Amino acid sequence: MALIFECIQTEGIAELSYLVGDDSEGVAAVFDPRPDVDCYLQLAREKQVSITHIFETHNHVDFLSGARELCARVDSAKIFLSHEGGARYGFDHEEIADGDNFLFGSVLITARHTPGHTPEHLAYLLAEEDHPDAPWGVLTGDSLFVNSAGRPDLLGSGEEKKLAEQQFHTLRDFYLKLSDGVIIYPAHGHGSPCGADIGDRLSSTIGYERRFNAFLHFKDVKSFTDYALSTAPPTPTYYPWMKKLNTKGPVVLGNLPTVRGLPPKFFQEAMGDDGNVLIDTRMMLAFGGGHIKGALNIGGTPQLSIWAGWLLEPSKPILLVLESDDTLKEIVRLFLRTGYTKFAGYLVGGMKAWDNAGLPLEDVGQMTVHEIKRAGEKLQLLDVRAPDEWHSGHIPNARHIFLGELRQHLGTLDKTKPTAVYCDSGYRASIATSILKQEGFGCVCNVPGSWQAWKNAGFPVEKEIEQKGMK
Repeated sequence: MALIFECIQTEGIAELSYLVGDDSEGVAAVFDPRPDVDCYLQLAREKQVSITHIFETHNHVDFLSGARELCARVDSAKIFLSHEGGARYGFDHEEIADGDNFLFGSVLITARHTPGHTPEHLAYLLAEEDHPDAPWGVLTGDSLFVNSAGRPDLLGSGEEKKLAEQQFHTLRDFYLKLSDGVIIYPAHGHGSPCGADIGDRLSSTIGYERRFNAFLHFKDVKSFTDYALSTAPPTPTYYPWMKKLNTKGPVVLGNLPTVRGLPPKFFQEAMGDDGNVLIDTRMMLAFGGGHIKGALNIGGTPQLSIWAGWLLEPSKPILLVLESDDTLKEIVRLFLRTGYTKFAGYLVGGMKAWDNAGLPLEDVGQMTVHEIKRAGEKLQLLDVRAPDEWHSGHIPNARHIFLGELRQHLGTLDKTKPTAVYCDSGYRASIATSILKQEGFGCVCNVPGSWQAWKNAGFPVEKEIEQKGMK
């Protein structure tokens, strides 16, 4: 009989949730569950434990909380939420505060108030029952990451500096007072917009972070605040309404949302409803080769969750074009993770059925990096990567507009000039080209391989120095 400790990684949203318990008692807790909760139920069965507690480190803004969904599937479970900082919620739960203890077999879990990323944020210390004052691990949520820390600017409305000060004291007065050997288990890994430059590893130690994490090296609040606010990545547009939804409490679905299959003619009729939005989830080259006019191309990889959040209205039902009908459940799962539950249908038989029905197609041209280099300034070259990627190096003569903000800056581009779009490998560029096509740009091309192909070809690179807060 032994400790059960399992990390569940959700790619795309770069989220890390945890199953913690003791198989001698047959009980376990889940921390920060995602909305597609079958993975926790399956893992609990494999470990022969019952999920009795569901904890949230804080009110999430970057993904749909699965706490209510999981609780509804497990009759023996209760949800435990922080009321620190004045937090309140619109659904049934148990209140939890700083210092509260929970015992799972020999595992002692202690809640600690760690505000800064959000006012109510809690971390959870992990210790053996016989050694409560010597924790071996801490579930840090979004307060401390590998090589980074939770951004303090998500509430807006002038709260940034107040939260940054709280984050500064959380890092110095709580985390830096833990022993070097304490293992940190964050709620996010590399790729999450909830922190700047989060490291690739899924866990670390206090000692390692003490030495190498820049957020732990500041001695005063002002320099920390300047750094934390200046290094924060762009804020996804869906964060504010996701916060409201998780505060109110997501609707319990009982399963993945149902999506009806529509043959081509019926699918075409559904496209005539301006309330629906058409999303083609095929990959770049397939979309470029032929797609339905007006489709937005968000490829069916885990990245779909975040880019759907950036670009789509949650109130509009989604019409889906799939790589194959067999991928439907996985695609719906990706949409669900950022709160999309309304679907108008999917194209039965995919683009092959559409082609066979004799319905119209559009395409997107593809340009190699060699062709881009030869074209030079005759081409309007658009880089849609994140600001930190742009500053670290870009193709000469390129314009930079971050993908998430492209629609707001279309007026700065010339619709009449041939345009090529690149990102890191082509995925985001394909999203961008589909937006440009929707907005009436004539000659638009995607760049397969994009920045990676340009660098590997040995072509010239330009760099800009990004101005950040100083220590």
